[in-house]
Amino acid sequence: MELALLRSKFRGSMLGVLVGDCIGSPYEGEETLTPGMKTVLQQSFDKLERTEFKAPVMQFTVDSAMTQSLAESLVDRKSLDIVDVARRFVKSYYQDPSRGYGISVVTVFQKLQANKLTDTISPAKEQYNGLGSFGNGGAMRVAPLSLFCYNDHNKLIDYVKKETEITHTHKWGINGAILQALAVQQSINLNPSEELNVSSFVDNLIDKMDKIEVDQTEDYLELDEGLYKDQLCTIKELISENGDRPHDEKVVQTLGVGLNALYSVPTAIFCFLRAQRPIKGIKTDNPLRRAIQYAITLGGDTDTVASMTGAIAGAFYGEEKFSPLLLEHCEASEQFRELADKLLDRATQE
Repeated sequence: MELALLRSKFRGSMLGVLVGDCIGSPYEGEETLTPGMKTVLQQSFDKLERTEFKAPVMQFTVDSAMTQSLAESLVDRKSLDIVDVARRFVKSYYQDPSRGYGISVVTVFQKLQANKLTDTISPAKEQYNGLGSFGNGGAMRVAPLSLFCYNDHNKLIDYVKKETEITHTHKWGINGAILQALAVQQSINLNPSEELNVSSFVDNLIDKMDKIEVDQTEDYLELDEGLYKDQLCTIKELISENGDRPHDEKVVQTLGVGLNALYSVPTAIFCFLRAQRPIKGIKTDNPLRRAIQYAITLGGDTDTVASMTGAIAGAFYGEEKFSPLLLEHCEASEQFRELADKLLDRATQE
C-alpha cells in the first residue's frame, strides 16, 4: 500500500475516534432517537460541515482521552509498555476527571495510584467479585494498537489482550477489544476505491473470533451468554434483511447499544457496514459521516459506539472523508492527526 494512502487511513481512524466521541456524547443515554431528534442531529452535522469554527469547541470524553494516552505511550516507548500506559491513564484522569469516567475504572485508577503501579493487573481483576469488567472501555480506546500493528495479526491480539487487562479482565471486555481492533486492522488493509465486500468483511471476523473463542466455550456456557461470532452472524442476517434496511429497533434489540462490549462492539461494526448504502433519514453522500451519524441515531452509549464506528470507518475511507470545518469544531483534532502520523512512523519502522 502506498505510504500516502496508509497515512490517510491512520489519520482517518484516529480522527474517527475523536469525531464520533465529540458529536455522539450529547446524545448519550437517549433511547433510539425520535424523528425530531434525528432531524436535529442531521442539521447539527450539516452546520458543523459548513460553518467556520467559533468557540466553544466540542469536547471529547474518556473515549478519546484514553485513546490519546495509549497512542502517546506507543509513540514514546516504541512498543507496548503496560506500566507506562497505566501511568498515563491515571495521570490523564487526575488532570481532568470530568471527561465522563465510569466509577469502576476510577476505582482501578485509585488502586493503581495507591500501589504505585507495582501491580497493573490486580485492580481490574478484583472488580465485580473477581469476574472483572465486561464493558466496552477496552474496545473504545484500542485503535492506536490496530495502527501500530496494522500488518501483524498475532502481535495485535497479544498487545490488545495485555493492554485491555489494565481495566477489563472479563473475557467479554477483552474479546470485545480484540474484535474492535481486528475490524480496524481489516479496514486499514482494504482499498477504499474498491467496493467493500460486506459479507467477506464479516466472514473474516467470524473466522478470527472463532479461533479465539473456541477455547473459551465452557466459560461462556457457564455465564449463559453468547459469543462474539454469534453477534457477527446476526450482523450478516441484519444486513441481508429487508433489502438492507433493518429497523433501528431490531438493531438495538439484537446487537445492543449498551456499555457491555458484547452488545456494543458488534453494533459499531454493523453501523460501518450498513452505511455502505444510503440510510433513510440521513441526508449525505459521505459514507463515513453516514456511519457515525447512524450510530448516534440508535441511542444508548452513543459516544462510544459512534467513536468505535468512526475508528473503523476512518481506517477504511481515510482522512479525506472528514470535513475540515467539522474537524475544527472538535477538541484536539490537530493533536490526533499528529499522533496518527507519529504512529505511522513507528509502525513502518518496525
